Amino acid sequence: MFIYGILSTLLFTILLPVYYIVRVFNGKFLYGWKEKLGFFKHPHLGKKVIMYHGVSVGEVIALENLIKATKAAFPDYKIVVTTGTKTGQEIAKKRLCDIADYITYFPFDIPSCVYRFLKKIGPSVVLIAETEIWPIFSDNCKAQNIPLYTINGRMSDSTYRLYRVFRGFFKHVLANYTEILTQSNEDRNKLIAIGAPPEKTRVMKNLKFDVKKSDKIIKTDNNFRIIIAGSTHKGEDEIVLNIFKRLKNEFQDIKLLLAPRHINRVPQIKDLITKLNIQFGQRSKNETFTDNDVIILDTIGELGKAYSICYFAFIGGSFNKTGGHNPLEAVVYSKPVISGPSIHNFRDIYWILTRTKAGKIVKSPHEMEDYMRLMLSDNEFYKNACKDCEEVFKDQQGALNVVIDTLKGIL
Repeated sequence: MFIYGILSTLLFTILLPVYYIVRVFNGKFLYGWKEKLGFFKHPHLGKKVIMYHGVSVGEVIALENLIKATKAAFPDYKIVVTTGTKTGQEIAKKRLCDIADYITYFPFDIPSCVYRFLKKIGPSVVLIAETEIWPIFSDNCKAQNIPLYTINGRMSDSTYRLYRVFRGFFKHVLANYTEILTQSNEDRNKLIAIGAPPEKTRVMKNLKFDVKKSDKIIKTDNNFRIIIAGSTHKGEDEIVLNIFKRLKNEFQDIKLLLAPRHINRVPQIKDLITKLNIQFGQRSKNETFTDNDVIILDTIGELGKAYSICYFAFIGGSFNKTGGHNPLEAVVYSKPVISGPSIHNFRDIYWILTRTKAGKIVKSPHEMEDYMRLMLSDNEFYKNACKDCEEVFKDQQGALNVVIDTLKGIL
């Protein structure tokens, strides 16, 4: 590890100026580089600190409920949250600013950067979401007797093939971990195959499935089959509305609840619907499906509970580069979901859902229309899809309690 530290420092020193120059010329300015170098104001957190790391958006969202539960279970401890990306940092500050005591960036895996970081944060325990393996960081935690955990661990096939080539190296690194908690038996076996100690590696299921149904409900006429297009972005409204108009000619009982991700796009959406000659109303005006085929959900905070009334849902942000939004908000109500191909923020969730009929990833609007038509026309297929939603949740829930119980055992 000493040699690795020297080599990583040399390589980092050589490549860092090049990286800065490329980013500036690409118009992609640098964020968090001082913090990643370990140069940030000392937060003076005290001696009781629980640290969570989620590299980007998906991981931070997965950690949200766990961090809330941790705060409730360990009120005497300060909570630090770190991320690796700008978008992850933004989500963390937006969702966790009232829960976490300090939010910053994870350090570069260079001896000097890790040293400065750990000296200022002084964590009692570190929990890293997914499977980010940092040799220097893990070695420092071991040397300083800081318990280090991987939680919600997973490993893609491509990463597994690469890491297995360097099994000898990773075996040494993974020995630094106190415990490695994975999403599935398959992930556990992959990590063991690249060197994780079997006695320290166990299955905890997936944190992202610890989603609760809303206590509030939206009333509607049960004679309608409502399709929800949730968290749509520019360009997706046109896709959904055109598909809906064609399907409406075949299935007279369907309605569409269109929920844009950003409310300021409502005027443009109204223009689109008007041009398609579709009768529509707005939730903010208490207009209903009785007199309209489309209702624009132009209120804040109602989409989650609205999924309870849908027949199935299209999850937006998936026909552009956004990376999708959380499909479990619908699946928790046993409602099947459809997404476009861009789902990288929730790739692990879709990997589970699409192994059943609970979720479907389509490559094109044409494929989405065909799949919607299948669910509307084949009642047996639809019932099985709803049943798969229930089974997936039964199989995956409980991960949050595993982590809290683990912390109770060491703190």
